[in-house]
Amino acid sequence: MNAEKPAIQIEGLERRYGRAEAVRGLSLQVEAGRCYGFFGRNGAGKTTTIKCLLNLLRPHAGTVRVFGLDPARDEVGVKQRLAYVPDSVAFYPWMTVRETLDYLASFRDRWKRAIEAELLARFRLDPSRKTSELSKGQRTQLALVAAICPEPELLVLDEPTSGLDPIVRREFIETVIGAYQAGDPGRRTVFVSTHLIGEFEGLIDEFTILDQGREVLTLGADAARERYRRVCARFAQPPPPPPFDHVRVTRREGRDLELVVTDSAARVMEWLKTLSPEMLHAEALTLEEIFVATVKTGEAVP
Repeated sequence: MNAEKPAIQIEGLERRYGRAEAVRGLSLQVEAGRCYGFFGRNGAGKTTTIKCLLNLLRPHAGTVRVFGLDPARDEVGVKQRLAYVPDSVAFYPWMTVRETLDYLASFRDRWKRAIEAELLARFRLDPSRKTSELSKGQRTQLALVAAICPEPELLVLDEPTSGLDPIVRREFIETVIGAYQAGDPGRRTVFVSTHLIGEFEGLIDEFTILDQGREVLTLGADAARERYRRVCARFAQPPPPPPFDHVRVTRREGRDLELVVTDSAARVMEWLKTLSPEMLHAEALTLEEIFVATVKTGEAVP
């Protein structure tokens, strides 16, 4: 079953649309049991990468492996072990919610009816309604139910909470995905592409930031929070600019100074103390703030 293999392994992936390079030399590895964030602006290449994972697109160069398997050569073997929720979902319009779930369950070796009933009730989805009568958010909810019920080893989510209202979105992220992973710790893996980074903050173990088809930063979430710090200070007089390379001044107004610091926060704090600040403190950046700081420059280090 290739249990020792990474859930996802991508090496030197390249994919073009005509002359436009959507993904350029991407490499990343997702270990089993992790919740892995895949972040980037619209058009960064996230969905293209996911489609290569699912054999919906063929790479022009590089390799893609899921549980050590080539999706192009062992498509059934790969898809038996994962579930996918795209950013835009569609179902057969003549089917009801109940018929849709039964149809999808027929392709699976296992299907948890108890989980299905719980999620239908949680999302308030009427099994007798036709899918053509569902709103965009309700169709997304139905797709999420269908993805969770087979209890796959890998859950691939491309903007999975698109169209959901904030309450349902938070409940899904905190409760449903959390419970899915807790059901078999160390084995169930989530690979999520999202622009709502803040809402997944507590679940993400590791992440890659993609910009213009290239990987610009890959870090563990805890390491990222330790590495990227915001330092705020106030002085009696306007302060001089910091004499460090890996420091970005994000605000300098009058006596106030705000910096984003990478790796050298202790050195910066010591320098600031020599200026006799009236106020001085440092705090970790959120993953969303790290994403914004990174893609603004296209570099991993400020």
